[in-house]
Amino acid sequence: MNPEEVKALVEAGFEDADVAVEGGGDRFQIRVVSTAFEGMMPVKKQQLVYATINEQIKSNTIHAVQIITFTPAEWEQAQRPNLS
Repeated sequence: MNPEEVKALVEAGFEDADVAVEGGGDRFQIRVVSTAFEGMMPVKKQQLVYATINEQIKSNTIHAVQIITFTPAEWEQAQRPNLS
């Protein structure tokens, strides 16, 4: 698979997500920013993303994945430079 294919799968599972995917072959890093994550624990956020690529994981098309999730507010905070 290529990053664009993985991105399309993840985006299809979210109404309003900003998705970025890096990697290739069967190993990917996925970053998702979505309001769907509001109020969720980190493991639940990852489960939502995994659900979008579960078939590819089961078939071993995707072997390894790193998922990073943010709400829009968390993403905004993460983009600010740390001035301390």
